[in-house]
This record gives sequence, C-alpha cells and structure tokens, in this order.
Amino acid sequence: MPITFSAYKRELSVGAAYLLLLGAVAATAPEFFRTSNLSDLALANISVLVTAIGMTLVILLGHIDISVGAQFAVCSVASGLLAKAGLPMPLLALAVPLAGALLGAVNGVFVAGLKIPSIVATLAALVALRDGLRWATEGAWIQELPQGFQWLGLGQTAGQWWLAGFALLIFVLFAWALENLAAGRAILAVGSDSEAARLAGLRPRHVLFTVFVLCGALTGAAAFLNSVRFIEVPSNSGVGLEMKAIAAVVVGGTSIRGGRGSLFGTLVGVALLGTIGTALTFVGINAFWEKAVQGGIILVAVVADFVMSRRLQR
Repeated sequence: MPITFSAYKRELSVGAAYLLLLGAVAATAPEFFRTSNLSDLALANISVLVTAIGMTLVILLGHIDISVGAQFAVCSVASGLLAKAGLPMPLLALAVPLAGALLGAVNGVFVAGLKIPSIVATLAALVALRDGLRWATEGAWIQELPQGFQWLGLGQTAGQWWLAGFALLIFVLFAWALENLAAGRAILAVGSDSEAARLAGLRPRHVLFTVFVLCGALTGAAAFLNSVRFIEVPSNSGVGLEMKAIAAVVVGGTSIRGGRGSLFGTLVGVALLGTIGTALTFVGINAFWEKAVQGGIILVAVVADFVMSRRLQR
C-alpha cells in the first residue's frame, strides 16, 4: 500500500482538494447536489474529459496540442453536415473521430516528421482551422438536423446515460491501456527519456505521431458526444477547450516535462476545474472569479511539478 500511495501522491492530493471543495459547498449551498444540477455538470464536462484523455497522452511525451479546440469545432460541424447528408448514427459515431484522427495526423507529420516544435505547429493549426471554418461556414450554425440526431434518437433521459457510458468506456479503456499495454508503457518510456527509449528498441517519432493521431481521434469523439446534445451545431464550438484540457491534465498531476502522470489524475482535474464555476455561483460568489481561482490552482500545480522535478533530479 505505501508504494501505491507514493505513486499517486499528486493525484490523491488533488482528489483531497476536490473533496474539500465539495464539503465546503455542501455546508454552504446543499442545493448544489440536486440531481438535475449534478447531471448538467457531468454532461457539460464529458467533452472536456474525452479531449483531456488525448491531451494527457501528448503531455506525457513532453509536448502540447493547442489546436484541439479548433479540431473540436471542425469535427462538430462535420457531425452536423454528415447527419444532414443521411449518414446513419453508428457510422457517424465512427466518421467524426476518424475526421479528428486525420487532423491529428497533420499535426503529427509536422511535429514528429518535420520536428517542428509542437506549440508552433499546433498554434498554426489552430489559426488555420478556425479561420478556415469561419470562411467555409460564414459563421452560420448547422441547423435542421435529422430527428434522430439529438440524444442519438433515444430521448434525453436515455441519451444522457448513453453519452456518459460512452465517455466512461473511453476513459476506462485508455486508463487500462496506459498502465497495462506495451503501447502505454512506450508512451511513458519515450516521455521519460526519448534517447534511452530509442536505444531500447522503441521508435520515438512513431510513438509521437501515433499519439497526435489518438489525440485528434479523441477530440473528434468528444465533438460527437457534445454535438448530439443539441438541435443545432454551432460553428464556433470548442472555444477555450484547449485551455480546459491542458489545465485539467496539469492540475491532475501529469508533468509538463513528460514521462509522469496518469489518467486518474486527469479525471480528478476535470472534475475539480469543472465544478469550480458552478460551485461559486451556488455559494453566492461572482462567477467572474472562476478563472482567477482556476489560474491559482494551475499555478500551484505547475510550481509543485517544478519542485518535484528538482527533487527527482537530486
């Protein structure tokens, strides 16, 4: 047990902070825990969680992808257009993540193939995708979607459970794979020491390219799960999603230097940061403080990561 606790010390500390937040809210605003509010909160953060899973893989390699918000918008519009074109929902659920994977592959070519710094390559992708989508749609939303699109055609109650189930399944599969499969261990190895991983027989550039493809596919899946909640698809969706995903990953204990972290920590980070805004509203604090509180938490997480890295180097 002591080994387990030490291995997940950062994640457990974030979990403890989240429990303290919930305890404070329970003492001051118990109505926060109404089923309807918790359901809305969970649904609003499903897309953040699924995107943050992909972001975790990228950051574990010591890289970053700030284009996921723009990818999310493109995939959201694609889901609406493909649905209007008559594509059946099962095929649509596969086509949208595939579109995201293709966008991620472009980033992978620039970062892994051409060795362009990931922050530069993905910043260029963000601008190109946002401006390209704005030009293609002229800012118009995708309307007149088929009747079976919203809530997967199952109705709101059943649809909510299915969306939550899909997101949970994605999380469990990737969390298990990262811990138990050779591919997951390869990501950790390359993130810890790329040259040592190469000497051990791994192909760091191949791993990096694959991770960017997975990040894009997961962003596409997040876009699909979010789009089917509504009767229209906005062309500017996903604004700020990249910062939410990155913040959740960093707050959850994944090192920005790569090689250390877990998806469990990302899950807790999404829950903590996703709860703050609603919690502030319920306790009577101006919601404008949400960003300030989130920023403070992120700053503490980055400083803690720096201190821990210095200790490991010693």
